[in-house]
Amino acid sequence: MKNRLQYVLSELDAMERTALRQSPLHCLDVRAKLLVTVVFLVTMLSVPLTRLSELLLYFTFPILTAAMGGLDYRKVFRRSLAVLPFVAFVGFFNLFYDRQPAFMVGSVVVTSGWISFLSIILRGLLSVQALLLLIQSTGYYNMCRGMQRLGVPALFTTQLLFVYRYLYVLIEEALAMQRARDARSFGRGSYPLKVWGTMIGQLLIRSFERSERIGCAMLARGFRGCIPAGIYDLPAWNRRDTLFLAAWSAVLFAMRVFRPVETLSALLN
Repeated sequence: MKNRLQYVLSELDAMERTALRQSPLHCLDVRAKLLVTVVFLVTMLSVPLTRLSELLLYFTFPILTAAMGGLDYRKVFRRSLAVLPFVAFVGFFNLFYDRQPAFMVGSVVVTSGWISFLSIILRGLLSVQALLLLIQSTGYYNMCRGMQRLGVPALFTTQLLFVYRYLYVLIEEALAMQRARDARSFGRGSYPLKVWGTMIGQLLIRSFERSERIGCAMLARGFRGCIPAGIYDLPAWNRRDTLFLAAWSAVLFAMRVFRPVETLSALLN
């Protein structure tokens, strides 16, 4: 458990460090990246479930964006697999609900349920990859601040930032309790369920107490319920941000409206 918590903490730190890099993607305005991500999600999620080939074409966005930011797309893809069990559970029932034959592969009949099942999985992976690239090229604080600058209510953006920051508090308290338990366990590997229940209760109390201290410290420093302006608000919107937003919006809308895969397949046939 301790190794797992340390791994999660290191992954969060690695994502924040990645946002400090210098690349064409990192230098863009946060609002431009947010708007492009929203356009990508809207166009990708509006594709009907039966058009699996169109969803595969949308993988060009995370691949090219990762290359633009100097990020390793393989790592982004591996991290997006964490959502696979959840989306697979959502689409699993389509296998039994939609039994209409779609096409045949040799003697095997592929039903529409399988196509919709794969479509749901691809939607989940693409959505998580787009969000991961946004966070890795922006940082969570900058992303929340950019949402606030776009007009998203401060209550929503502040709560998002608090949830992210509270992960650090929770993990650090859990690590402190784990070290204390290991120091008193004398090499004992497993514990009864009653001990784990007590530890979870203590973790909740310790986390509440620490969050109250953090809240009092924030109020003492002038916190007024919204993310304060910082040095990340200094760069103004410039021409490259407009070009990035216009180019990707045009490409994504063209992919959604003109269906290039179906058009190319019809021309070849």
